[in-house]
Amino acid sequence: MKLEISQAVKEALRQKTPILALESTIITHGLPYPQNYEIALELEEIARSHSVTPATIAILQGRAHIGLTTKEIKELSLEGKKKYKFSAYDLPIAFGLGLTGSTTVAGTSFLAEKAGIKVFATGGLGGVHKEHLTRMDISNDIKALSETPLVVVSSGAKCILDLESTVEALETFGIPTLGWKTNIFPAFYYNDSGIKLNYQVENGDQVASVAKELNKSALLVFNPVPKEAELPKIYVETLIEEASNEAKKLGITGKEVTPFLLNFMRQKSKGRTVETNCALIRSNVRVACEISHSLSKL
Repeated sequence: MKLEISQAVKEALRQKTPILALESTIITHGLPYPQNYEIALELEEIARSHSVTPATIAILQGRAHIGLTTKEIKELSLEGKKKYKFSAYDLPIAFGLGLTGSTTVAGTSFLAEKAGIKVFATGGLGGVHKEHLTRMDISNDIKALSETPLVVVSSGAKCILDLESTVEALETFGIPTLGWKTNIFPAFYYNDSGIKLNYQVENGDQVASVAKELNKSALLVFNPVPKEAELPKIYVETLIEEASNEAKKLGITGKEVTPFLLNFMRQKSKGRTVETNCALIRSNVRVACEISHSLSKL
């Protein structure tokens, strides 16, 4: 496996200055055009404004790119769902067949760690789907994160999932978790999932002190969506129920479930879910930048 590392990221690695990995699934499957293109560039600019080098990660013609050009981001955003979405287990196929696509939390984490990047910001983790008792449907994110030592900042897991089972799975796979100024596991669009977290931190230095002790697994830092962007829990649950029923009716399964549900909710909410999604990922990038600086001091 050969990594195509951008010049800016190479220089940051050489000088040991802060770097932040960013996933590309938000570009291809998370948001519609042009919001996907605009938010991808905005997230990179937020990182730079905090003196952190952004490294958006994707697979282009069978090569893992650590850091994308504006042109490459534009091409991914225009193609959207026509492109593949690669988890960690898909990477050998992507490399061997020379495919192009985005990387999920699992795929991005794996490649970021291989490149020597210590912090990754995303929106929400994949996890255990609500139908797991009748049809095993657990995201590869969980297993991959149990084998990849880096810090991942997210707003919990997407609330379309079985959140209690997702938290239990994180524990079963031995993945340590911290709440960023909270002791409640956030539910992506809203903050109070009702699930308690055991440990809370207040700053990047505390996260870095834990991260330096990592051996095998990732360290997950859960950052709640900003209050002003939070959606009412009952409203979100109603949207999810409608979206899930529609997915079942259409026979949508596997990797296509999450993007279908998110797109359905976007349309039904007239874009409110997209606004919340963008607000939380911006916030996660800012938190991750603070952590990157704390880690670079160590």
